[in-house]
Amino acid sequence: MEDYGYIDKLADKLSTYFDIEKDWECKGLNCDLYARSFIQNEKYFLTRKARVYKFENYEHCIVKYYSRLDMQQLDTFTGDLKNAADELVVPHEEHMSSIVTGVLVVGQRPDMDVKDAVRRFKYHRGFAFGFKGWMDIRLLLVHPQSGEITANRKGKEVAKFYATK
Repeated sequence: MEDYGYIDKLADKLSTYFDIEKDWECKGLNCDLYARSFIQNEKYFLTRKARVYKFENYEHCIVKYYSRLDMQQLDTFTGDLKNAADELVVPHEEHMSSIVTGVLVVGQRPDMDVKDAVRRFKYHRGFAFGFKGWMDIRLLLVHPQSGEITANRKGKEVAKFYATK
């Protein structure tokens, strides 16, 4: 499968539930595809004025293509992903959760060191002891030609969705 063809197919899959932008930039992170989803839940008692609770969930997907990925590029991407996540996530009273998914699409199969670093990557942040929600970063490494996906622990939850086959 062609690498940019994979990104276009992924954009089509995401477009059902996400707002899509191509060639997006945030805090020095340039990416090929950005997708954003916002879900708001409310519960009322008898009338809309008597709201019992309200909470919001956000999901951001950032996709970047590399023809060949090495450890330095991975470290740069994860650092930029953390900075972008801090910019994208704005905690407030009704914020429950935000998930930022970083997807690295690679043209050449990556080394084992890179795969191990992706598996070990972890980023979780709570806001105001959890009263203003929390944020997690998922990290996935996709090699479209072989259909191989490497993911961190949080990324394994959605790895099937990003599968090429």
